[in-house]
Amino acid sequence: MRAALVKEYGPPEGLTIEEVADLVPGPGEVVIEVGAVSVNFPDILVVEGTYQNLPQRPFSPGKEAAGRVVAVGEGVGRVAVGQRVLALVEYGGYAEQLVAPENVVVELPDAVSYSDAAAFGLAYSTAHLGLRERAQMKAGETVLVTGAGGGVGSAAVQLAKAWGATVIALAEDDEKADLARRQGADVTLTSSAESLRDDILAATGGRGVDVTLEMLGGDFLIQVIRASAWEGRVVIVGFASGGQTPIKPGHILVKNISLVGLQSSDYHSRTPEHVRSALSEIFELSQQGRISSCIDTSFTLDQVGAGLQYVKDGRARGKVVVTTGLG
Repeated sequence: MRAALVKEYGPPEGLTIEEVADLVPGPGEVVIEVGAVSVNFPDILVVEGTYQNLPQRPFSPGKEAAGRVVAVGEGVGRVAVGQRVLALVEYGGYAEQLVAPENVVVELPDAVSYSDAAAFGLAYSTAHLGLRERAQMKAGETVLVTGAGGGVGSAAVQLAKAWGATVIALAEDDEKADLARRQGADVTLTSSAESLRDDILAATGGRGVDVTLEMLGGDFLIQVIRASAWEGRVVIVGFASGGQTPIKPGHILVKNISLVGLQSSDYHSRTPEHVRSALSEIFELSQQGRISSCIDTSFTLDQVGAGLQYVKDGRARGKVVVTTGLG
């Protein structure tokens, strides 16, 4: 099989495409012939060697892949050879084959393509876990999504709207704001950190927001906390702005605000059944036409370095996938 390999940490263009041995499943594992894999920002950190979880080199990055099961190991009983599946893993997706534990594999409905499944995988399950598991979002609440032009942000806007929320989307620029609007956002903002609190309060009649899925960090997080409603919940997903400004406990205390974190990959290893359940609901919502994968563009396996650079440069308007040609 062919695989994109990290031999030395560095820029995405340093990935090499090589022939490697076909994979063999161990006990409890399955081998998947990959049809599509999604590009996620953590993949860039993995390639550059700055991610918190790095395997021994050489290895293939890629945290989610959709395809067809071609082999199963001893003890596998939930999936079978020939099934269409999606797997969420720590690495290994940028290849023509992927080996994955059975418990992180979810079956695909026939109506969901490999590209759509890969685009849904990590981003949409992260948004699902953030809104449902960590924030306990309810219909009728007001939800703020920061970083709304990215993969998780786009997913959160659509899911919150599908579940009956009023959605406010904070986007980097007018183009990404327009994307969020088309995905169902009721209000779109392109605020700076300095104006964010006032803009949110203006958009909510001074009440503030019930739930925030927060991906920017720094001063944006501070202003989001200050613009939360009484008993608001803020779920921290990332720090895309690069800042980790100290938080004042008084801002949390005076309105009984809950500030919680989300490391979605922990759910893959600790409670994979939650992830499988989330993805099953995501696929169902897709088939009902209530959400879409929002794929911006795709690259071939030979172009994987360019696909990573496309995301790193901030050019993506939605999800980016890498395809292998498997139909």
